Parts: sequence; structure tokens; C-alpha cells
Amino acid sequence: MPKENVIAAKAQLVDDIAGRFTNSVSAIVVDTRGLSVAEDTELRKQLRDSGVKLSVIKNKLLSRAADKAELSDLKDIFVGPSAVAFSEEDAIAPAKILKKFADDHDAVEIKGGIIEGKVASIDEINVYATLPNREELLSSLASVLQAPVRNVAYAVKAVAEKTEE
Repeated sequence: MPKENVIAAKAQLVDDIAGRFTNSVSAIVVDTRGLSVAEDTELRKQLRDSGVKLSVIKNKLLSRAADKAELSDLKDIFVGPSAVAFSEEDAIAPAKILKKFADDHDAVEIKGGIIEGKVASIDEINVYATLPNREELLSSLASVLQAPVRNVAYAVKAVAEKTEE
């Protein structure tokens, strides 16, 4: 393959990665070195079930893509093996899954990432990991909204029963 084609292919790859950074609501960088094949498969399954894509990408490409996506502060964490969990829908899901997996497996190390377009430290990612995800928030909201309606229904039923007596 001619050198020009290789350079063009790498430039396209950098553009694709930069696009993933800008289109994602969160991108968490981790080191998964030391996981067994079964553990890696389980991690990828958990992430995939939540709509998160985990990609192992060379640090040089990540650095160039971070520059292109105007996330230069992120470049400091691209040391050693790097995998990036990209989520386009739920900003909290990758943090929750990776934090829980890292707690259970010493081989997983969260390095940092971006959440809602801002560079996030490990501590910030750990805080996000403790927050309820979108489904949990919607469930809480639904139960809060149902409580007044339920109370009115009980009151109407009690009044109806009292008038029958």
C-alpha cells in the first residue's frame, strides 16, 4: 500500500475518532490490561447492553483526535494501553459500569475522560458513577408524579365508602 494511502487512511481514522468524541455525551478512558478473555467479554457485554461502545485505540491516534475535537486537556491520560468507552445517549452509564467493574477487577483502571463535553478527572467520574442513571431518574419521577394522583384516588374512595355507610 502506498504511503499516501496509509496517511490518508490514518487521517480518516483520526477524523472518525474526533467525531466520536464530539458526538458522545461521555467518553471514559480505561486501561483493561490484565483482564482475561472472559472478563473482557463480560465487560464489553455490559457496556454494549447499555449502548456504550468500547474501542481500543492507539494513543497517537487518540491524541490527534483529541486535538481535532478541541479536547487537548485529555491528551495527558493517553499513556499505556487505552480503551475508550463512548456513549452517545447516557452520560452516566459508562462511568457506572466501568466503576463497578473496576471495583470487582483490579486489572481495570479508569484514567479519566469527558462527560457532557468537559474533561473529567477520575474523582469526577467516580462521583458520576454514584448518580442514578436515566432509567432510575425517570422511575423516581414517575413515582413522585403518581403519589398525588394515588392520594386523591384514596380520598375519593374513602369518601365514597363513608357515604355508602
